[in-house]
Amino acid sequence: MSALEFRATGAARAAADAHVEQLVADRVASRLFSKDATLWGAEAESEASIRLGWVDLFEDSRALIEPIIALRDELRAEGVDRVVLAGMGGSSLAPEVITATAGVELVVLDSTDPDMVAGALADRLESSVLVVSSKSGSTVETDSQRRVFEKAFGDAGLDAAQRIVVVTDPGSPMDEASRQAGYRAVFNADPNVGGRYSALTAFGLVPSGLAGVDIETLLADAEEAAEFLRDDDVDNIGLALGAALGGTAPLRDKIVFVDEGSGIAGFADWIEQLIAESTGKLGTGVLPVVVEPGSPELDGADDVLVVRLTSGEDDSPASESGHEARVSGSLGSQMLLWEVATVVAGRLLGINPFDQPDVEAAKVAARGLLDEQPEPVPAELVDGAVELRGTEGLLDGATTLSDGLQRLLAELGPEGYLSIQAYLDRLGSADLSGMRARLSTAAARPVTFGWGPRFLHSTGQFHKGGPRVGVYLQITGANDTDVEIPERPFTFAQLISAQAAGDSAVLAELGRPVLRLHLADRAAGLEQLEAALAALAAR
Repeated sequence: MSALEFRATGAARAAADAHVEQLVADRVASRLFSKDATLWGAEAESEASIRLGWVDLFEDSRALIEPIIALRDELRAEGVDRVVLAGMGGSSLAPEVITATAGVELVVLDSTDPDMVAGALADRLESSVLVVSSKSGSTVETDSQRRVFEKAFGDAGLDAAQRIVVVTDPGSPMDEASRQAGYRAVFNADPNVGGRYSALTAFGLVPSGLAGVDIETLLADAEEAAEFLRDDDVDNIGLALGAALGGTAPLRDKIVFVDEGSGIAGFADWIEQLIAESTGKLGTGVLPVVVEPGSPELDGADDVLVVRLTSGEDDSPASESGHEARVSGSLGSQMLLWEVATVVAGRLLGINPFDQPDVEAAKVAARGLLDEQPEPVPAELVDGAVELRGTEGLLDGATTLSDGLQRLLAELGPEGYLSIQAYLDRLGSADLSGMRARLSTAAARPVTFGWGPRFLHSTGQFHKGGPRVGVYLQITGANDTDVEIPERPFTFAQLISAQAAGDSAVLAELGRPVLRLHLADRAAGLEQLEAALAALAAR
């Protein structure tokens, strides 16, 4: 399956009908593929001029195939066949989708949770290679992960430098330091491609290719799609999809994604970070909401648009709301399609789809907490193994965990959404994501679920820069173990705690309700939370 298909009904169809002809008249598609930085207005021009390398990356990306395959073969000949990826945001989500869809193993370490880090270190270290991916070369999570792996390799009697592969922008601090350190390989990515648009650059291709993916076909499918996505034509589905995302009137700013047999594993999670970080700013944007088939959100409120990711062979009826789009196609072709559609939506929304002005706020707050190491804020309420803290007034009168959850849901407005943010081991606590559906039933509003800190590099931008209608449920947990970070004055437990506290502080400063649940005992706390959620959903 490589051919792209797009179908739309209701508000999605009306938006395409309303905007595509003008997008064609404005030559948006051809100007995009000729890297016209003026498409998003004067204020965005400077940033856009250095962020459009993804539209014609195929020649440069194809040049990577041979060295990636050669390195993979060398490593396998040495018995090194487990690939661990240290990366955040688009640098990790794209390879995760690519490898999962291909059915090959890639260990994606995009967390600072000590249990998850310790688990990655403990598994088959002797046959592992670490791919360190960072555009800037200064991402705190990625740098910390590199440090602990480098030490672990050395402690195990392995040549650490020969077990580390780096992907970064040319001239970044990591580029220079990695070459001086003599790491196994350093791959430079196109500096004119932002992280969330980098799926088909070295950031997506190096870890995926080393893990065993056929990256040549991935690129070929995308290049084939580019041939018609660049056309100023009313049948250009990149324009139509972009119009559906950003051009409904009134704006349906909750885009509910449901996978109905697309064959692309976890694709909605990649789309989520692409759209949320690209559009959520200046008080506007569209929020992707990844749900399960049959979720309450699919019945549709006035601010909801449904997107179904399909195999292209289904003829199932539309949702009850009737306002939806259906998209199918191969992974490579769809990655380029969604990138095109996202920047088209940005033009219609009147924003710059390439910056992320609010991401830095949480980083600054976390750094401040790491430097100061303040005493923990006392819990306002303790219910069994769960400590509750909330923004001012949120927990007034609450005596139980259930009370706290009900008070948070009571803060939801008619156009609001709930964001669950779990700063836990996403592999060891994977079942926790099932709470999303229960809370969506209780809230009768769209509910998103994100693993911390990785969502800070994607949907975190929307939560702080988009419409201020969200309420936030943050979950943290005590760690049985901790992992020291070589040559750093903090541990992974301290880092993830600072990241969670810093982000909640920023949200509170924006006037948004935040309920923080800390599981003093993870197992017991999760049982309590499950029971409280079941009771809420049953009401």
